[in-house]
Amino acid sequence: MRLHSLTLQAFGPFATTHTVNFDTLTTDGLFLLHGDTGAGKSTVFAAICFALYGKPPGERDLLLRSHHAPDTLLTQVTLDLTLAGRRLRITRIPAQMRPKRSGTGETSQKPETHLSHWTPGPDGQGRFEPTSTSHQEAALEITDLLGMSRTQFCQVVLLPQNEFTKFLHADAHKRRELLGKLFHTHRFAEIERWLNDHSRTTEKHRDAARSDVLRLTERIHQASGDDLTPGHPAPTAADPHTLTEPARLWAQDLIQASQSAHTKALNAAKAAKDHLGQQQRAEAATHELHRQQTAHATAQQQLALLHEQAPHQDTLRDRLERARRAQQLATRLHDVATATGEHTRRAAAEQTTRAELLPEHTSLDATALAHTEQDVRAKAAVLAALVPEEDTIRQMEADLERTDTERQEFTAQQRAAQEWLEKETERRQALQTRRDNARQAEADSKRHHEALEGLQVRMAAAERRDTQQAKITAAQALLTSAQATARTTGQDYLDIRRRRTEGMAAELAATLTDGAPCPVCGSPTHPQPAAFQTGQPTKENEQAAEALHEQAKTDQDTAAAALHELREAAATASGEAGDTPLADLTAQHQDLNTQLSAALARAADQAPVQEELLTLDREHEEMNHQHHTATAGLSARNATYDTLTTTINDLTSKLTAARGPHPTVAAHAEHLTRAAGHLKDAAEASRALATAQQTLHDHTTQATQAAHDQGFDTLLLAQQALLNDATLRTIEAEIAQWREDQATHTAALDNPDLQQAAAQPAADLDAAATARQAADEQHTQAATTASVTGTRSQDLRKLADSLKATIQRLEPLESAHSTARHLADLVTGNSTSAHTRMQLESYVLAARLEEVVTAANTRLHIMSDGRYTLAHDDTQAARGAKSGLGLQITDAWTGRPRKTDTLSGGESFFASLALALGLADIVTHEAGGNPLDTLFIDEGFGTLDEDTLHTVLDVLDSLRAHDRTVGVISHVPELRRRITHRLHVSKDPAGSTLTQMTEAAE
Repeated sequence: MRLHSLTLQAFGPFATTHTVNFDTLTTDGLFLLHGDTGAGKSTVFAAICFALYGKPPGERDLLLRSHHAPDTLLTQVTLDLTLAGRRLRITRIPAQMRPKRSGTGETSQKPETHLSHWTPGPDGQGRFEPTSTSHQEAALEITDLLGMSRTQFCQVVLLPQNEFTKFLHADAHKRRELLGKLFHTHRFAEIERWLNDHSRTTEKHRDAARSDVLRLTERIHQASGDDLTPGHPAPTAADPHTLTEPARLWAQDLIQASQSAHTKALNAAKAAKDHLGQQQRAEAATHELHRQQTAHATAQQQLALLHEQAPHQDTLRDRLERARRAQQLATRLHDVATATGEHTRRAAAEQTTRAELLPEHTSLDATALAHTEQDVRAKAAVLAALVPEEDTIRQMEADLERTDTERQEFTAQQRAAQEWLEKETERRQALQTRRDNARQAEADSKRHHEALEGLQVRMAAAERRDTQQAKITAAQALLTSAQATARTTGQDYLDIRRRRTEGMAAELAATLTDGAPCPVCGSPTHPQPAAFQTGQPTKENEQAAEALHEQAKTDQDTAAAALHELREAAATASGEAGDTPLADLTAQHQDLNTQLSAALARAADQAPVQEELLTLDREHEEMNHQHHTATAGLSARNATYDTLTTTINDLTSKLTAARGPHPTVAAHAEHLTRAAGHLKDAAEASRALATAQQTLHDHTTQATQAAHDQGFDTLLLAQQALLNDATLRTIEAEIAQWREDQATHTAALDNPDLQQAAAQPAADLDAAATARQAADEQHTQAATTASVTGTRSQDLRKLADSLKATIQRLEPLESAHSTARHLADLVTGNSTSAHTRMQLESYVLAARLEEVVTAANTRLHIMSDGRYTLAHDDTQAARGAKSGLGLQITDAWTGRPRKTDTLSGGESFFASLALALGLADIVTHEAGGNPLDTLFIDEGFGTLDEDTLHTVLDVLDSLRAHDRTVGVISHVPELRRRITHRLHVSKDPAGSTLTQMTEAAE
């Protein structure tokens, strides 16, 4: 990939249109991108990534639209580049809001993608021809040409600050995450997951089959009971090996024992059945003897009782004969009883009706009572005609009262409406004044809110500014101390090294042996070997001093880097906050907050006062309508009131005379009507009493004569002898039953079988029942035992068949799970047979990491002057952690490997840079071998000393030998002197700007 030009328009912090000519910028193969913090240096790479993939780097959505750009200028990015030998132009417009082409307001701008290919012309000029406007087609073609995803591209084309330092110092898990994304090894993780899932599935099926076997063995154990003893032990869940063939043998033993017990139970049941039949026949003979003996004794007892009842039977026969003669007089006796009851009722009714009459009417006979009734009814009719007039006068009085109430209500409504209308003008003026004040307060609150937003930004920046200043003071003191320590340890180290060099002859002399040649002069004789001086330093002293000096230098570099970062942060905060003290900004913020709260409180009255004005308008209409309605209603009610008063006075005089002593005319008429009714009831009752008295006399005379004819001396004796039909039938049935019982019991005593049974000893039913019951229980128990043992044998055979089928299903599942679990443990690094706990994906990534380390060491060797070498470490991790992605670094000065997190800041930077460059080479090769001719390195150079910085730049210069271009993003001033072609980014309140420079110094 080679970049030719990049055009940014209203993108990120760049408010206008800016074009970067990479053909000019990359002439020397190395260019610098520098500028103020926050100006937008990283935005240049973000625009390249957005042009290629339609999305900026990282997982979070950055705001692409510039806040500083005019509304009419669309945000868009155009990139001209060569990919895999094909020159392309990509233009992307993100989704955004733009002004409407006609009218006011905004509308949504949909995202657009335009892909063009360079086509050479016949004259050698050529032009770009559009090939696609589809997001999907453009993305597919670009991804195919680049051969890598957006994540890979951002990782290997842009080497961001601290990212590869983190990778260098990270544990195996974090390295695995990054390398997995870059090398797309998720397919191996999918294999691991599939094997684990397959292992869990086979385990689930195996456990289900084991559960089925255990469930069946439990059922077999329950079915067999505790009386059967198998030859093999029962299977258990604690020993899975007993769930296959041992379980089958155990079940077969139980079946054989059960069949033997069932045969014994069948023989016992047959013997018990024969014995039961003998006892049942004996019990039946005893019951028959007892029945005959009981029947003979019962006949004797019942016949004796019947002889005792003979006098009672004679009395019943006499009563029956007298009742039959009285039955001939039943009709006459009934007529007398009916006439007597009727006479009694009529006499009581006549007495009751005369008690209701007026005193002057109680002595009148039936005829006089009828004439008096007619006179009273005529008077009541006259009064009834006047009753409606009473209702009329009551209705008119109610109308008069209602009319007077309405007159008062209309008068009050008229007065209230008049008073409200007189006060309306003053209320309306007050509400209009409140509405004007609220509108003014709303405008003030908007102005205060905008001022607060800007002030809050400045306050936050002022807090950061003051905090950073305090940290800078402490960091300066720390750096001064570290510099002093570094100078002291450096001088000590040089002094010890000089003194040791001067006394090196003594060290060599200590190694001389007589007869052996001197390593310096070669002489086998050593007449005057040098001797050690007092206090002469040794090699160990020199190494200790060197270590102290290196540690002091590391501390100095760390302090310098921290101070540099603090100064950059403080400069950024000062640019945003200005020189105003934080206390003054806070006071301004509080004052503005107070003013805003007061303005909001006043502005909140706008909606209520508007609502009150609308309510006032509605009330005005209602009060006007109320005043007119009340005036018209009052006039109509006054006329009605006068008319009703005159009519009521005339009717009152007429009804007073008709009412008399009663409260109302209706009450007087009702009184007369009740009196007429009483007179009528008394006349009718008197006539009915005379008729009932004559009927009673006639029936009594006829019944007395008939009783004498039937032999009864008086009518009362005939009435007493009379019985109803049910009583007669009862007496007749009792006489017939006595005669039938006497004949039955006499015949029983004459029966020879009963006489023979009575002569024998009494039958013993209890003894016969006890013997039969014992035989019955014995048979029941034997039959139950035979049935239970038979059922148990059948159940055990069925369960054993099921167990056999389940065991046949379990055995292949055991084998399948064992194989699946072994494979899963192998690929996840959990197998006990594995030499190293390494997962399959880690194994693949470890191979890639070895390639990356090999490529990185090529440049690390140059950057560190041959001192450091990276090495891949796949040794066993501590406490069972996964292995395979470890990194170590070997120091040639000591010859020993050490951890990467022991490197100093500068050493970590160039080691990380070498690792990143090596990773870029391997990922490019993995992605298909398309060369990445452009590389960006973001920061980290501030941690290098001057010599190391030049060495690292020499390595970057060497990339040009492979036709690669490197863009460095940094603040380090030394880089501006070393790198000729530069792209400067400057920030301004109106938006950032890009400037290409070719001078070597500012």
